[in-house]
Amino acid sequence: MGIGSVFVGFFSMMGLLLMSFPIAVIMVVLGVIGGVMLYGWPLLNSMGPVIWGVQNENILTAVPLFILLGELLLRSGIADRMYGTLALWLGRLPGGLLHTNIGCCSLFAATSGSSVATAATVGTVALPALKSRGYGARQALGSLAAGGTLGILIPPSVNLLIYGSLANESIGRLFIAGIVPGVALTLLFMVYIAVESKFLPGAEGQSEQKVPMSERIAALVHLVPPAVIFAIVMGSIYFGIATPTESAALGVVAALGFAWREGKLSVEFFDNCFRQTAKTTGMILLIITAAFMLNVTLALGGIAQTMTEWVASFGLSPAGLLIALIVFYLFLGMFMDVLSMQVLTIPVALPIVTAVGIDPIWFGIFIVLMCELGMITPPVGMNLYVVQGVRKDGGPFRDVVQGAIPYALIMVLFTLLLIAVPDLVLWLPNSMMGN
Repeated sequence: MGIGSVFVGFFSMMGLLLMSFPIAVIMVVLGVIGGVMLYGWPLLNSMGPVIWGVQNENILTAVPLFILLGELLLRSGIADRMYGTLALWLGRLPGGLLHTNIGCCSLFAATSGSSVATAATVGTVALPALKSRGYGARQALGSLAAGGTLGILIPPSVNLLIYGSLANESIGRLFIAGIVPGVALTLLFMVYIAVESKFLPGAEGQSEQKVPMSERIAALVHLVPPAVIFAIVMGSIYFGIATPTESAALGVVAALGFAWREGKLSVEFFDNCFRQTAKTTGMILLIITAAFMLNVTLALGGIAQTMTEWVASFGLSPAGLLIALIVFYLFLGMFMDVLSMQVLTIPVALPIVTAVGIDPIWFGIFIVLMCELGMITPPVGMNLYVVQGVRKDGGPFRDVVQGAIPYALIMVLFTLLLIAVPDLVLWLPNSMMGN
């Protein structure tokens, strides 16, 4: 298949997206109709085993478990107490409760693995407190939208799971590779908040009251549940005690124990958790299955090889190629959701970047950072709509967009730093798990 056919297929897909067709439908239509046109009806015989194989992929069993883990933490009230505790410790910094937004998002991300769940949970808890203390809507909403994106970078991460499944890479190495970039990006967000509050009067809101050290220390008990769950999930993977799927199950068991301790277990509690988990999992697996159907056509057509040869003809260096991919993903993130970007681009982009010597583990973190950008870039940035949806004052959507733009710029600059210093990603997994 020539490069012209590749672009025809891509722009056909973008056209269908702009017509509001569901992404799963688009991928099935392009995969089946395009494949039949190129290779005839026998192609469908190849797709059956692919669909069966996707539905029986062991690693994907971890997806509903991590989603359920986030739901248990959300509905048991653990997230509320996390926010209150971090507010006591971070509220006196320049920027006040905006630091608490970022800190709570990073901590919740380290247990839930979901960006949308992180933004919705912390936003629901934080916005009333931020409004009552006079924080600017743009600063408050932007910090929540950006902080929520940490859910797909700080491990455990559903999106790193999906990348590992599509790229056939170690989930444990990917999770460990996300720790340093996740912590560094969290600190960069907090530095920006401190600088903004220092030089932009009125951004900080009213000063938080000083709380006795004894009260702050006593409140640390509310950080024990997320810390224990993170230690169980990551420790069991690192020490080889459990697979990622088994570690997710252990995390769910631990979360159930904490929910029981809080007296939250009830029929209604489980009904809400299981229903939302089923809805989210169904959506994710439908898109993944559709993507694999499209990938059958792409593989038979030699799309990856064609694209690799076409990109190689430009003579780009690895850094130049990655900068071009940043621009491409910035554009794509304006029209597609995170999961769709992953499943559509990874099978094509991965052979191209590995051909120029880029480490696939490093590229997994790069892809997730690009997905983070997509979550706060209009018009399809999911976190923008989530945060706008949980605010109660009915303010304009532009508040969220304008508040998130500085964080998007920080992510781009941080990605360029990772390109210049790839060991920021690779040092920890190589040290802990070997080269």
